[in-house]
Amino acid sequence: MAVKLRLQRKGRKKRPFYHIVVADTRAPRDGRYIERIGSYNPMTSPATIELDRDTALEWLDKGAQPTHTVRAMLKMQGVLYRKHLNLGVAKGAMSQEEADAKYNEFISAKDERIRKRFEEQRKKQLEHNLKMAGLDSSTLASIAVAKEKANKEEEE
Repeated sequence: MAVKLRLQRKGRKKRPFYHIVVADTRAPRDGRYIERIGSYNPMTSPATIELDRDTALEWLDKGAQPTHTVRAMLKMQGVLYRKHLNLGVAKGAMSQEEADAKYNEFISAKDERIRKRFEEQRKKQLEHNLKMAGLDSSTLASIAVAKEKANKEEEE
């Protein structure tokens, strides 16, 4: 039985949302699956990918083949990098501790880049909303100061 890591479409018309699943290749796209390992929401900006990295790695080690889209997601989430490091450990090129250190460094850097991208997008959206409301960036600064002052008063 051939197994694939693929996307299962959910959501309504023109508002897609996907589950990342492990499924038999003979099963229909939105039909039966073996295990759900994550989700993908392309409607957010930037797109949101939630993935159980350990489970995905286990399935890859068992021989499951990802589709092109899921392979790109696994690469972005560091699963394929971890598989690569595990092969290096198996061949004796490095120790498990070295591989874990490299992997943790990669994941922390990746999470930081994603967090910055979300903050930049949120800031752009706020500036756009202010512009559409007829306000300028100086108003944004005064609003931020007022919010901070209100938060300090609530804490006291």
